[in-house]
Amino acid sequence: MEKKRKCLAVIRVRGVSDIFRETKETLRMLHLTRNCHATLIDNRPSYLGMLHKAKDYATWGEVSKESVALLLKERGRIAGNKKLTDKYIQEAGYKSLDDLAEAINKTEVEYNSLPNIKPVFRLHPPKKGFKGKIKKSYTAGGVTGYRGEAINDLIKRMT
Repeated sequence: MEKKRKCLAVIRVRGVSDIFRETKETLRMLHLTRNCHATLIDNRPSYLGMLHKAKDYATWGEVSKESVALLLKERGRIAGNKKLTDKYIQEAGYKSLDDLAEAINKTEVEYNSLPNIKPVFRLHPPKKGFKGKIKKSYTAGGVTGYRGEAINDLIKRMT
């Protein structure tokens, strides 16, 4: 039986000071080169292994369709650092940003594979700050690691 693929949002929450080389390379492969950068991936085993390696510097969880649409509308960029527009989306073969958000959320299309699109979302620090220490895992009352559906609240506070 094949598992259903889910869309995950990954957000880098810690900086680069005192970081192992392997972890830094893993974050670079995920396009998370700076603090408060986010990306959309699916839950295939290779990505999950990368997340396990970067668990002390990033947080992730299953993202909703509304949060994907919010990221695309507010923070989506194409080459030249121009906003993601409906005109570009129609050239890519989708009717609107909401249709693209639904396709990404259902993992019908990978966000990173779209042509001329920046694979990273540059977010603001969260309003009212992070809830907890950034050096502790989410399950221990911190910020990093797997957080499930709570990633949607963090995305809303960071856009």
